[in-house]
Amino acid sequence: MKKVKPALLKGFDQEYLPGEQLQFNALVDLVRRNFELYGFLPIETPSAELKEVLTSKGGTEKEIYALARLAAGDDDEAATRGALRFDLTVPLARYVAMRERDLAFPFRRYQIQRVWRGESPQAKKGRFREFYQCDIDIIGREKLSSLAEAEIPSVIYSVFTKMAIGDFRIRINNRKVLKGLLQAQGVADAAAPAVLRALDKVDREEKAKVVQDIKREGVTEAAALELFGLISDKRDTNETLQMLSRQAANELLAQGLAEAKDIVAAIRQFGVPDSHFAMDLSVVRGLDYYTGTIYETTLVGHPELGSICSGGRYDDLASYFTDTRLPGVGISIGLTRLFSRLKEANLLRPLERTPAEVLVTTLEPKYLERYLGMARELRAAGVNTEVYLESAKLKNQLAYADRKGFRVALVAGETEFNGNVVQVKDLYNRKDENHPLDRLVASVRDLLSRSRKSD
Repeated sequence: MKKVKPALLKGFDQEYLPGEQLQFNALVDLVRRNFELYGFLPIETPSAELKEVLTSKGGTEKEIYALARLAAGDDDEAATRGALRFDLTVPLARYVAMRERDLAFPFRRYQIQRVWRGESPQAKKGRFREFYQCDIDIIGREKLSSLAEAEIPSVIYSVFTKMAIGDFRIRINNRKVLKGLLQAQGVADAAAPAVLRALDKVDREEKAKVVQDIKREGVTEAAALELFGLISDKRDTNETLQMLSRQAANELLAQGLAEAKDIVAAIRQFGVPDSHFAMDLSVVRGLDYYTGTIYETTLVGHPELGSICSGGRYDDLASYFTDTRLPGVGISIGLTRLFSRLKEANLLRPLERTPAEVLVTTLEPKYLERYLGMARELRAAGVNTEVYLESAKLKNQLAYADRKGFRVALVAGETEFNGNVVQVKDLYNRKDENHPLDRLVASVRDLLSRSRKSD
């Protein structure tokens, strides 16, 4: 039989050892708990959508993976009309449009699922073709309070504080402020999207390159330099708001500045300290559908990781699917990218526990039923337990327990069973004691509790 070389597709190569997968799952659970803490409800949407749905908001076709079977008939709808989702926002728009009558508005949803995107994979930059996204959105019907825009940073603050990956900063801006600044410098409305995309690179590219890209859109050099300075100069939140108040007034800038002041005040009321958020004009977000507050979150000690969470306010989520106006605000955490960068920077916390904390060793085959009985008793009490089922010496079973990270090993042979006791081994502190079999659950729980407190 010809052997096939085991290999992974480039960009689809994020698979982990069990310990790493446990760490990834722990991050997913942490994110989910914090989303639910703020009243967000879970949804899941299918991996595949109709092509016309995915391209309805201008999704780049070259980045969308179409479905196909190696041998498909002409009547296979999925193969002819289906494609894999490239984000979670378009499926959300379709979902809300289809279920509008069944949902309570404002609709607060979270979604943690894989997406697929045909970008050039760059593992060092955390860019993959298959990855997990963790999204939340608050969607209103016809209207949505600006307080929703202020609440989002408090969710971000809760997630990353509990993730304990270092000091972070939630950077906010307002698209109306940005477009108002462009108007004040004489940038034509038609050129605004391209100029904003150029300004989105002020932290990543040389000044001369950004200015040149702005000038290419018909902007004077003086205006391009002025815009670069306004966007790139670092100020604290109050300084930024004061500076904007001194700019040449136009209606859009005035409206954006008023919104920004209200949002900043409300973010503080939501309990986010000034040390963890800032009004930052360099946050641009190149996507054109953002209309109000926009967000990017970065790690202060690791700016090279880039944004670890981003999003913003939009005026109409689902105009391609329904006549109902559905304004909303949301953020997305690219968890696969974040996990890979945290792992590389050694910022991941060790796991507090393994899935199975107790290993029941098996010394003598004739006592198999009693070993299994101990495991059943522990599992019934909610203690995750594994039984060693292979034939092996005790030292090899204990070596297995060490390698997998068990906290407790139970050892019993003829002598122990005749005395109605079991040897309970504390694998962290290298101690062991005999305990009565009729107190097995209490003894194990007590040892696990003491072991966790000493971590």
